[in-house]
Amino acid sequence: MALKLILVVLFFAVMVGVGLYCRRHATDVNGFVLGGRSVGPWLTAFAYGTSYFSAVIFVGYAGQFGWRFGIASTWIGLGNAFIGSLMPWVILGRRTRLMSQHLSSATMPEFFGRRFDSKALKIGASAIVFIFLIPYTASLYNGLSRLFGMAFNIDYTVCVIVMAILTGIYVIAGGYMATAINDFIQGLIMIGGIIAVIAAVLTQNGGFIASLQGLSQVTDAAHLEYNGVFASFFGPAPLDLLFVVLLTSLGTWGLPQMVQKFYAIKSEGAISKGTIISTVFAVIVAGGCYFLGGFGRLFLDVIPVAENGVPVGGYDAVVPAMLQNLPDILLGVLVILVLSASMSTLSSLVLASSSTLTLDFLKGNIIKDMDEKKQVLVMRLLIAAFILISVVIAIVQYTSSVTFIAQMMGISWGALAGAFLAPFLYGLYWKRTTKASAWASFIFGCGLMIYNMLFKSTMPAFMQSPINSGVIAMLAGFVIVPVVSLFTKAPDRRIVDDAFSCYDKKVLVPVSESLGDEKDEK
Repeated sequence: MALKLILVVLFFAVMVGVGLYCRRHATDVNGFVLGGRSVGPWLTAFAYGTSYFSAVIFVGYAGQFGWRFGIASTWIGLGNAFIGSLMPWVILGRRTRLMSQHLSSATMPEFFGRRFDSKALKIGASAIVFIFLIPYTASLYNGLSRLFGMAFNIDYTVCVIVMAILTGIYVIAGGYMATAINDFIQGLIMIGGIIAVIAAVLTQNGGFIASLQGLSQVTDAAHLEYNGVFASFFGPAPLDLLFVVLLTSLGTWGLPQMVQKFYAIKSEGAISKGTIISTVFAVIVAGGCYFLGGFGRLFLDVIPVAENGVPVGGYDAVVPAMLQNLPDILLGVLVILVLSASMSTLSSLVLASSSTLTLDFLKGNIIKDMDEKKQVLVMRLLIAAFILISVVIAIVQYTSSVTFIAQMMGISWGALAGAFLAPFLYGLYWKRTTKASAWASFIFGCGLMIYNMLFKSTMPAFMQSPINSGVIAMLAGFVIVPVVSLFTKAPDRRIVDDAFSCYDKKVLVPVSESLGDEKDEK
């Protein structure tokens, strides 16, 4: 117990120390929200990855999808790495950095407002962020109760409050730069921790081959006709698996807290390096989490199963049960790993929410006179308020049977990505994209997910799953935006040309990056 406490206290001390150290970078809006747009590849890549993968993935999703799909759940982690990390860095990274700086936008709603010359669109986008991002923050505490109870016998409410307070301290003090540096430290812990935990769990079952062989002999009532289905390449439900991959991977392209990482990156070289670092990080962490969860059914001796085939205590009980017999030192590492995953994502979410509400909603609308110092102060106050709200939601959900909150968390990802992904992507690449098409995407994405939450039983069976509805919301946007754009008034040519002019600026590059024109050599 002493060793585990020492590790946790040391971890918290480092996080707070970094926050206090970075106060000098957080004196104005650009520094507080974007780190002065001078963040290098390692910090940006780790900030992207740690914001992506929270304790929800390690405990909840790994347990749930590992139980449902077996070893095939590893595909979800690989999809997160290549579709959710590699592709957005390649497709969105440069253009987001260039256009967001050219338009002087620090948030996604501000980007929409300036790209489409619409104050109403900016306010609408900020409302969507506020409504769907804040409840999502409460889900980050999921899984902490079981792990802390197993390792320290500490009440859930206590560990949630302590984690929230310490996260608030370093984000409020140091802003984005403190978050990025701490994300880097937390990312290293997550990489080392997941590798150590996987090795320990597989060793308990005789190693990888023996574990895979044991998994091939597991069946359940729903899949008796498929012997070894949980050790198969695509698992028992390939189509369901595909939709999980799409939601958790493609969805990151439209999440404000993820895209905002590209606003702050330092240079062209940083984007190239960051792409590789981010992808490797995702392969190890996401691939490792889902790979680990895929062996959950090997622990049926300690995981009681209800008649419907679901683990008693829910899917959140799977991973903690797999880890309960680990050595104390590994349990300490595991607790810090889950803390790292939770705190890094929480800091990213509250920073994105506070900056959006301050810059896109309050500034110029509610508070007319708002200088730089006042904007930073308001953002710091809102960070504290949002963390408090997330704590209250998490505790209420844990201590009561309020299913509405849980449903809100489930639809947040689909609503945000469904609303923002298509208009943001088209807005970066296609001059003909109109603000009407952005509104249509906002309304359809949010509307579909809210309908799924309130009237699920009236939808077709396939669409009743929030995962499937979220994927439909995202994919439909790719059709809605171009169709509506072609049938609505074209945007002002002057405004569009100005926005895209940032891509036409001439820059000098070394010969190693360009062969040049043959005429120059004659």
